[in-house]
Amino acid sequence: MNVSDAIAQRRSIKKFQDRPVTRAELEPLLDAAVLAPNHHLTQPWRFYVLGPESRRRYGLALGERKARKLPDPDAAATVRAKTAAEYEALPALIAVAMVLHENPETREEDYAAVMQAIANIMLAAVDRGLGTHMRTGAVMDDPAARAAVGVRDGERIVAMLSVGLPAEVPAPKARQGATAVTMWID
Repeated sequence: MNVSDAIAQRRSIKKFQDRPVTRAELEPLLDAAVLAPNHHLTQPWRFYVLGPESRRRYGLALGERKARKLPDPDAAATVRAKTAAEYEALPALIAVAMVLHENPETREEDYAAVMQAIANIMLAAVDRGLGTHMRTGAVMDDPAARAAVGVRDGERIVAMLSVGLPAEVPAPKARQGATAVTMWID
């Protein structure tokens, strides 16, 4: 598959087949990730591939955050349990983190590089018939979520990336064309 086709076919997959993704299937995706451009070759990315128990703990941390918003204790318990079970059942989950450089400019460049590494994973997955779904948000800084991932001090979780064989592929969403957001400057 060529890159243009992979870009056009990439979707956020929310429903996966039950089959786990093997290490042999994930390693080429991670190999593609580390080929992302990064200023001064800082190679700021770190990848944490979570097994079922770690996925469950991460889901429980996320579920706890959701449950705090609910006044009904029974509904909160249901949300915690459901979210934990959903994450445990994922075929694969990669926490993508970055090393936090002390220089703010380098840190910003490193963040951009990590996002490019994530894009490489997603496109390499499409090429291999796999789907992905990237999640970000405040839960990434939650101490329970960080503990579930095993992320080290001095690192920031940038995104959680679900990987698996798609159970269904959504239709493409309408997007603004490049001409609407492009200025040609002389």
